[in-house]
Amino acid sequence: MDECNDAFSRRDKKLILESTIAFIKKYSTSFNLDEPLSKKKRFVDSIFDQLSDPSDVSESENFYIYLQALRIMTRNKADLDELFTEDKVNNMLHLARLVGKEEAFMTENSKDFDTKVVVEAQKCICNLLFNSTRIQSYCCKNSCIDGIMLRLKMYKDPKLPVEVKYFDMRMLFILTGLCEHLRGKIYEEYHGFIYLMEVIDLILKETQEPDQRPSKKSQRKRKSKNMPDDQKDKNKQVKDNELDDLSVDLCCEVLKVLFNLSHWIQKNNLDDGEEAHFIRLVGILHDLLLTDTKSKEKRYNLLNHTVNLFNNIPSKCFEELLVPIPEIGILDNPKYEYEDKNVEAIAVLVEFLEKKLDIKYDKQVTLYENLSPILSCMCEMAKAHSIIRKYLRLQILPPLKDVMQRPEEGTTLRNKLVKLMTSPNTSIKDLVAEFLFILCKENVGRLIKYTGFGNSSGLIANRGLLAAGRSQGNYSSDSDDSDTEEYLSMVDKINPVTGCYEESRSNVMETLTEEQKEHEAMELVNLIDKLNALGVVQPCRLDESGRPQPIKHILEMRKEEEEANNKESDSD
Repeated sequence: MDECNDAFSRRDKKLILESTIAFIKKYSTSFNLDEPLSKKKRFVDSIFDQLSDPSDVSESENFYIYLQALRIMTRNKADLDELFTEDKVNNMLHLARLVGKEEAFMTENSKDFDTKVVVEAQKCICNLLFNSTRIQSYCCKNSCIDGIMLRLKMYKDPKLPVEVKYFDMRMLFILTGLCEHLRGKIYEEYHGFIYLMEVIDLILKETQEPDQRPSKKSQRKRKSKNMPDDQKDKNKQVKDNELDDLSVDLCCEVLKVLFNLSHWIQKNNLDDGEEAHFIRLVGILHDLLLTDTKSKEKRYNLLNHTVNLFNNIPSKCFEELLVPIPEIGILDNPKYEYEDKNVEAIAVLVEFLEKKLDIKYDKQVTLYENLSPILSCMCEMAKAHSIIRKYLRLQILPPLKDVMQRPEEGTTLRNKLVKLMTSPNTSIKDLVAEFLFILCKENVGRLIKYTGFGNSSGLIANRGLLAAGRSQGNYSSDSDDSDTEEYLSMVDKINPVTGCYEESRSNVMETLTEEQKEHEAMELVNLIDKLNALGVVQPCRLDESGRPQPIKHILEMRKEEEEANNKESDSD
């Protein structure tokens, strides 16, 4: 930095550029410049003097180099407010072409619109917004929001690079994430929710031809090993029209902004206009779920952000994920047809859940953070729509055939989820149990049948269902339960605690005398009393709501039992 400041003091253009390039190479991977504030301030001020030099207007390459140096300075939170004043922020917004109403002319007609300079300025602003609350307040008042929203309306212009769009959305995501008051303003004054939805729709239209787009009116062609050559040519064309990495990145940023805006809307108290917007959004997300990407990793990221957004969508809008078969004709792949609906979008979510379950997580916190979005949105979908619930149950809790092994043992979706019902992470344990309970129409007997009482006892106790058969849920009256022949033939030998078949065991008590039985009973009483004294176990009784309540002494249960017997005898 000393060399740069020395070069700036000499006012030698060539020396300034050389020293700046050397600075960039030296600190390109550094996130903490341990330099005095005075030196850093002199350096930043000198850089902005170069950016404001009229003689350098045509030297866009120089501007790019200077902005790279500034980007290094914006990484560290320390001293940002002193280094980057409001006028400097406005200067960078001008370089990023975020200048309000003038933006249209500067993008379409300006010959000095250099993408590298614009993107580098955007990167600097992103760092500043993320690291400084004062600069966030600047950008809530200056031309930043106006410029982004105005350029958002111009995204159909093929001359506007995808990189510029991407960093526009990144800035908007940071602002709407950290400045909550902006969400309502962007939604209501700028109609940002509508324009952002159209950006995703535009990406899908630009990437795929209308007859290949996986929408409600035309479904994606699937690959087959024995397909004719002409069909292979069509599939090759579809593959060529997959979303590229840049388009996926842009989609993800737009989805993140939509998440922030939709979080501001009260989804349980919508007016007609807001409901129409959400219905339109679900239709677009349906198409996005069925769109392929060139990279599997990008596909995973895209599904992640789509699922996150689903959690902010009103439950009544999930019906848009189901496409009536009569509207589109017979499907090429019959496995996606269920009760006269195309459920391919739901099948994609099921596959995504399975991928999430197969990941090896290092920490329980990470496990919850990764699984909670997909499980939460599936809970909402299953509650809201009976066809979605029935299809999910068919995929996750199919009719029981294998009753020889425990529900938590195996590689099926049911096995993986039941295993999580005894996870040490109580949050993920409760969420998985809630999801499976909903798939069972909140029927305790059915839940025990598929998971075993030992795995489901926590939920049953917490929900106060130890003395009741069914929770109060709004489900269709028709039963979709079906017992297989394999299950019915073994039902008498299935242990309800473990949820699997167990061989009948001989009764060891039969070989004991009455004295031995009494001795064993007293030993058991003493052991229980010892555990109770140590606080390991505590006697409980069921209250009126069906939840276990601790009691101070076991004799309380005997007293209640005697009172109950007396009442029964009086009534007789």
